[in-house]
Amino acid sequence: MKLDRIDIKILHELQKNGRITNVELAQVVNLSPSPCLIRVKKLQSEGFIDGYSALINVGKLGQTLMVFTEITLRNHRQVDFARFISTVEKIDQLIECHLVSGGYDYLLKFVTAGISEYQGIMERLIDLDIGIDKYFSFVILKSPIVRTHVPLTSLFPL
Repeated sequence: MKLDRIDIKILHELQKNGRITNVELAQVVNLSPSPCLIRVKKLQSEGFIDGYSALINVGKLGQTLMVFTEITLRNHRQVDFARFISTVEKIDQLIECHLVSGGYDYLLKFVTAGISEYQGIMERLIDLDIGIDKYFSFVILKSPIVRTHVPLTSLFPL
């Protein structure tokens, strides 16, 4: 499926407000409600929209700790990467995992109740012997900029 200008506008608006009604969305993108809904359903079925969720203000929940963790694996065979991923994907406190280029293999983001919970997770991972050579932890002190949207209008000018 090739995206057109209206599809990009629909995605852009849904990123800003996933709870927008179809009627409101149709008005914003200059369509009638029925064709707008057809486009949204097509974008969903083609995988352009993965889902909808609420953005939680973690700071309001009480004491939490966010940590970025760089992980380097000892070996770099497919089986090593697969074993690592199959283990870490079961950790609820892991909210992001990225395979990256550069000086390490993975960049992970954890949200935990505190430093001792994070330390326990990392100790269990090391004890499981899933191929971690080394890791570095970066505690997030403050997040002055957090964006939850992709800059669609910059990537695909309207």
